[in-house]
Amino acid sequence: MDRDAQWRVIEQQRRAVADVLDDLAPNEWELPSLCAGWRVRDVAAHIALAPQPPGPVGMVREGLRARGRFHRLNHDVSVRYAEAGHDLVAEIRAHAASRKLPAVTNYRNILYGIMVHGQDIAIPTCRQVDLPIEAAVTAATRVWTMGWPFWAKHRLEGFRLVATDADWAVGAGDEVHGRIADLLLLTTGRSVVMPRLSGAGVGKLWMRLSYRNLVRGGMVTSRGRGRVSCDAAPQIVGGDGALIVE
Repeated sequence: MDRDAQWRVIEQQRRAVADVLDDLAPNEWELPSLCAGWRVRDVAAHIALAPQPPGPVGMVREGLRARGRFHRLNHDVSVRYAEAGHDLVAEIRAHAASRKLPAVTNYRNILYGIMVHGQDIAIPTCRQVDLPIEAAVTAATRVWTMGWPFWAKHRLEGFRLVATDADWAVGAGDEVHGRIADLLLLTTGRSVVMPRLSGAGVGKLWMRLSYRNLVRGGMVTSRGRGRVSCDAAPQIVGGDGALIVE
């Protein structure tokens, strides 16, 4: 996908997330998202902040408060913003078409970020955010090749991921099959998608991720168990506009 096409998907995803948030009951904003330690409200604040980042002075100040720890900076800034009484739905909609970027990122990262964070909100609240196949392929390729912060190649070493709805496969080893949306979530550490995957490598991958999540207190600690009790799953929008339900 070229740059303009990716920005158009970013706008569409922001608007879709705003629609989901607008439909939430007050208690649903406080639910844990798929991001460990982040509520739905915190992820929404993070999405709202992306197109309106602080200036250099603000970034230095926040970096000092977080003692130079990038993940802590991201989390703390988002939590403070989430608690400040901002109308997050209105802000996400108002800035949906913005192409303004934080100094430390680029539009390729914004693409996978909004697609994944939309699912971080939608899945635990049993809502739906549709993902275009081509954009999901572009996002998954970016995550697989970029290294930090997900280190997908390292975490999933020994497995070959094969999309069942797109011409996309990466890695070497025991095969794990799934829709491209689920593989995107898998590469970004969202093990909640495991029950929807298939292939010879699934059992081994279950064992690896279950152990890691048990040690770290992650989303899924054993087969079929986790914090998400609904069957919400990302839908894929095919090239002909048809919805392919997962």
